[in-house]
Amino acid sequence: MNDTKAIDLNAHALSWVGKIHYDFGFLVQKAFRDNGIDLSKEQWSVLKRLHVNDGQPQNDLAFITHRDKTSMTRLVNTMESKDLVVRKNDENDRRVNRIFLTIYGKQVIEKVQPIMYDLIPAVQESLSEEEIEILITAMKKVKTKIAEIAER
Repeated sequence: MNDTKAIDLNAHALSWVGKIHYDFGFLVQKAFRDNGIDLSKEQWSVLKRLHVNDGQPQNDLAFITHRDKTSMTRLVNTMESKDLVVRKNDENDRRVNRIFLTIYGKQVIEKVQPIMYDLIPAVQESLSEEEIEILITAMKKVKTKIAEIAER
């Protein structure tokens, strides 16, 4: 399976997924900055998850945002210093920190959502509905295969 020939990364789908992920992250940061919003894409990722389910345990947020516990702690510390979230001990288990949106955090979500709702369709406008469906189906297959290989 290992081939000693040079690999053309532009010919591999996963290379393109990585490039698009990076470029879209850069575009999101630019959109936030252009709109006077002091927010990183990582902070946005946490805010949108809390918007759906406020008060999640910090460890759960780390898991669903694909972060280790240490980097999640740093991220929450930064978000607390920006008054986006507040950390509270769980009522039943004081070892568990729950993360809640502040009023200001909710206001930031209200400002950012329209930006993201405009940005995503703008990025995808060169694709037909059929191409979007095919792309999503293909990426789901790749994700499933990655999970299968990881379980071996």
